[in-house]
Amino acid sequence: MEYCLDVKKLPFIYYGQGVAGFYQDFVERLMSELALRGTEITNKKIGDEKAEMDVKYIDEEGRMFMVVDDENIKVVYQVQRERKEVGRGLRGALTGAGIGSLMRGVFRGGDLKDRVVDAASGAITGGAYEAYEGYEESKEDRTAFAEELAQAVKRVEDQLQYIARGQRAARESLKEKARLRMEEEAEKEEDLMLELEDVYADAISLKEEIELAELEGTDVQKSKIRVDRAEKLFNEANTAIKRGDLMVAKAKIRAAKNMVERAKELLEG
Repeated sequence: MEYCLDVKKLPFIYYGQGVAGFYQDFVERLMSELALRGTEITNKKIGDEKAEMDVKYIDEEGRMFMVVDDENIKVVYQVQRERKEVGRGLRGALTGAGIGSLMRGVFRGGDLKDRVVDAASGAITGGAYEAYEGYEESKEDRTAFAEELAQAVKRVEDQLQYIARGQRAARESLKEKARLRMEEEAEKEEDLMLELEDVYADAISLKEEIELAELEGTDVQKSKIRVDRAEKLFNEANTAIKRGDLMVAKAKIRAAKNMVERAKELLEG
């Protein structure tokens, strides 16, 4: 979407700070806010990063533009002015932008009108500032709608920054919960591994006793079957822990422990 500002009518420029990520929401909220303040909006052209529209407030008419500018949203309002107002606004713009920067541009060459627009635009950084001499003095130069627009931009900026803060807080909360959950899972995994090692040690010790008893002629078949089964459960539990299935691992460990205890009872009994 292309748009052009008339250099004969120096525009008012405002910024919605840090809300570029809410561009569509910003445009909709600003239009709604202005409508509530009695503004008639027509001929809207709204794109992904730029928007323009005609505005009418009481007996004042002009053209308003919105565009994403880095992390901010620039709002430009060009009012239909009389020439005596243009001269005053232009002097303020030159003072606000800095005569030096303008003259350096002229000495380097180029169109004077373009240098005026560049110099005025360069003076506008942060907050709701217009392209005039300074914020306080510019209040006297604002039109009725420009004053309403400045307030509306600030109000919408505040609303969206509040939402952004809430979203950041929610993301941080989710990150913290995820971190705590990971720590908790890691602790559970460590506890299961320690328990699994204990069961494995008991199974190995019992297996040695079974082999000795078998050499002595004792019938150890039932105990041997249960120890073998305990070893299989041990391996299955170890695999479950590695894939993060701690509930299955816990059940396998409990079953392996029961097998070892039962095998020991049979061997002793």
